[in-house]
Amino acid sequence: MTQATDHRWPCDQCGADLRFAPGQTELVCDHCGNVQQIPQAAQASLVTALGEIDLGRGLRDDLPHSAMEEPQTTPCSNCGALVEFAGAQHAAQCPFCATPVVIGTGTNRQIKPQGLLPFQLDERTARAAMAQWLGRLWFAPNGLVEYARKGRALSGIYVPYWTFDAQTQSAYSGQRGTYYYETQTVTVMVDGKRQQRQEQVRKTRWQSVSGRVARFFDDVLVLASQSLPRSYTEGLEPWDLNALQPYRPDYLAGFVAEGYTVGLAAGNADAHEKMAQVIARDVRRDIGGDEQRISQISTDHRDETFKHILLPIWMAAYKYNGKTFRFVVNGQTGKVQGERPYSAWKIAFAVIGLSLLAGVVLYLGQTQ
Repeated sequence: MTQATDHRWPCDQCGADLRFAPGQTELVCDHCGNVQQIPQAAQASLVTALGEIDLGRGLRDDLPHSAMEEPQTTPCSNCGALVEFAGAQHAAQCPFCATPVVIGTGTNRQIKPQGLLPFQLDERTARAAMAQWLGRLWFAPNGLVEYARKGRALSGIYVPYWTFDAQTQSAYSGQRGTYYYETQTVTVMVDGKRQQRQEQVRKTRWQSVSGRVARFFDDVLVLASQSLPRSYTEGLEPWDLNALQPYRPDYLAGFVAEGYTVGLAAGNADAHEKMAQVIARDVRRDIGGDEQRISQISTDHRDETFKHILLPIWMAAYKYNGKTFRFVVNGQTGKVQGERPYSAWKIAFAVIGLSLLAGVVLYLGQTQ
């Protein structure tokens, strides 16, 4: 993680630290209330700043020096998050699991972020969304919602992602299944007696097929972190990547940014798996018929490019009755995901209630 202070953002009126105001394009001073605007990129420079990088060069570690950085880092010994230290800082707390971490002696050469989605929701709005989500959960402990409302503040974290583009051509072979019906005589039981009758029985006629499909993939999103369960982050989708802004440290003022721990090659392999699922659906549509069997798909990926971006997530870890629950909130849309707490008392009362209801229904049925 890098404390959002790779630089300092002093207020030009009182000298206190500024913070980025979610949903705005400005830095705010909590001490004196002063507001300073973040310079906005023109549309032409926006396109240039968020331009795609050739994947081949990235995989060969052949990127220009300006595209790389070497922050001082150490992995969290508990959750594996990559903690980046800034300035004279030598110790910190991992925002994902609250484990103390101390700086190592080396550096970690990484690809710089090209863009980010600025936070749109402030901490209060994110907390309200999380409390509302908790309140809709069946069998959640009553006290957890109130505890979450009164608990410590959520942490605003920019989480690393890769995006990948590719032009694909796929050759396939398989079988097309077409339904047809035959009339057959079957024996059935009617009022305890065997009777014969005719029925239409569906069968499938299979035909070997082959062909080609093509698709361009734009911004296939891959999580570049191992510190959060992928089920959580995938549950926060979709993201509006059209709102990406060129990376500026100003947007990190008052927040934290995580370094990636899923490398470019591993991220690209994940992207190919996601592409393969879409291509398989394309193949099934191309085969047609009523059913499809795919024997083989061979895909050629061309003109592959990538970007390294940061996406905004509010996160909280709450201890309730000795157990820790983690919750994450999409900092752009307010969508919530998290671990599912259960109340043993609520479940027990529900079971008792259902048992009593079943007993009443059975009694009424017997008395009629």
